[in-house]
Amino acid sequence: MSLKVIAGMARGRLLKTLPHDVSIRPMLGRMKKSIFDIIQLKVPDSNFIDLFAGVGSVGVEALSRGAKEVTFAELSDVSLSLIKHNVNMLGFNDRAKIVKCDVIKDFALLQEKYDIVFMGPPYKDGDKKALALTYPALKNVVRYDILKDDSVLIAQKHAKEPVGEVAGLECFRVEKYGDTVISFYKRKI
Repeated sequence: MSLKVIAGMARGRLLKTLPHDVSIRPMLGRMKKSIFDIIQLKVPDSNFIDLFAGVGSVGVEALSRGAKEVTFAELSDVSLSLIKHNVNMLGFNDRAKIVKCDVIKDFALLQEKYDIVFMGPPYKDGDKKALALTYPALKNVVRYDILKDDSVLIAQKHAKEPVGEVAGLECFRVEKYGDTVISFYKRKI
């Protein structure tokens, strides 16, 4: 599968990915385009974080579109090396921060405030067992207080994954793409 940067400085450039791996599920181009169309006015000069970053395609897209800084949070060493490769290849090193962490257990490593938070947790593990990481990750965003008052939080999940209401967050928009649901949240003030 080839992943391209959709818009901005690196438009049309290909990102390095892995052959099919069930635990790494890069976002489809049309979904990524739709998300960035929705948040396009917030991206320039933003402080962006890509949780469960995979190969970094969402964070790289944000950098290409003018984000001031992107933090890539990922646990897999293979994914981390792909993120480093993609960021270096596109010349975004000075605006990228790559953090090795388990987004559920090591969230305290991410103690900044972000304008845009994106999370695309894996749906399944290597044994194809459902993981259901979205709800605990959303709770960590609130618990560690990484949102500014006007931040946007975007959560990608499988349509069958249950995600209840999270205290402190208000879901203001939901988009569906096949078996994937993208929910947009803001701080409840």
